[in-house]
Amino acid sequence: MNIDELKNTWNEDIVEETPEISIEQRNKLHLPLEKIRKNMRVEFWWMIGIFVFAFLVCSVCRPFKLQLYITVLIASMLLVTVFFFSKFFTLYNEISNPAPKTYDSLKDLVMQLNLNKQYYLSYYISFAPFLVCEILIVLEFIPWPKPLSELKIAVVLISTVTVGLFLLYIVGRFWYQRYYGRYIQYIENLLEELKR
Repeated sequence: MNIDELKNTWNEDIVEETPEISIEQRNKLHLPLEKIRKNMRVEFWWMIGIFVFAFLVCSVCRPFKLQLYITVLIASMLLVTVFFFSKFFTLYNEISNPAPKTYDSLKDLVMQLNLNKQYYLSYYISFAPFLVCEILIVLEFIPWPKPLSELKIAVVLISTVTVGLFLLYIVGRFWYQRYYGRYIQYIENLLEELKR
């Protein structure tokens, strides 16, 4: 292919403009985005309440060693929560802006919402090590009528971690679908509608 043919081919390519989203479609988009934002705010305040309550409970735990272990554990959970909520806050700010005006910006928003789904599930699963630590603390500090054998401790620990991981994943998926997933599905349907 010579240079003239290349120029002609280049000039013949028609660049499609990114389709604009109509005002009606932007209005349809506003409601699910507002619902997502509202649910994110509610969840944020619930987390603050849960951690305040947890630290209050820690303050009355005795003996001191138990209080120290639980306080460090809850402080570690708080750090993990702060990390993930910083990611959620970024999305919250992103969807606080006016509704997207083009197909590409809506596509980008859907991608960010789906990425945050992965963050959300990772957030729930990241509590597995804390579950292990909680079980170890319970096994250490609860007075048992008979000392537990090493086999019983291993069975309790392994079964709790297995069941706990499964439940954390299921609860995370259910919670996400209930409070965010259905609205994201609505936005994805709107995106498909625009594609046609």
